[in-house]
Amino acid sequence: MSNKVIAGVPVQVNAEGFMTNPAEWTKDVAIEIAREEGLPELTDAHWKVIDFCRSTSEDGKSPTLRTITNGTGLTTKELFALFPKGPAKKVAKIAGLGKPEGCV
Repeated sequence: MSNKVIAGVPVQVNAEGFMTNPAEWTKDVAIEIAREEGLPELTDAHWKVIDFCRSTSEDGKSPTLRTITNGTGLTTKELFALFPKGPAKKVAKIAGLGKPEGCV
């Protein structure tokens, strides 16, 4: 584990850049991580997914893609449009949660 300053806030991250303490997360941190992940702007649709993931997280664990689609009413295709190249992994990182289980 190491410390990283994101949006002026020192946070703990693992070797892959996932936050290890969800309590350190803020919306400003999310916006900065999203930029680093290639998402220059977070829309209301993005925030719907991010907020869902944070509200359903247990002990900092990220929900599965199926849980996200069922809980938000979005299709897998819509999630890939919002969070290209691996939505479960990307939204987990932006939401300040751990890497989803089963992701490589």
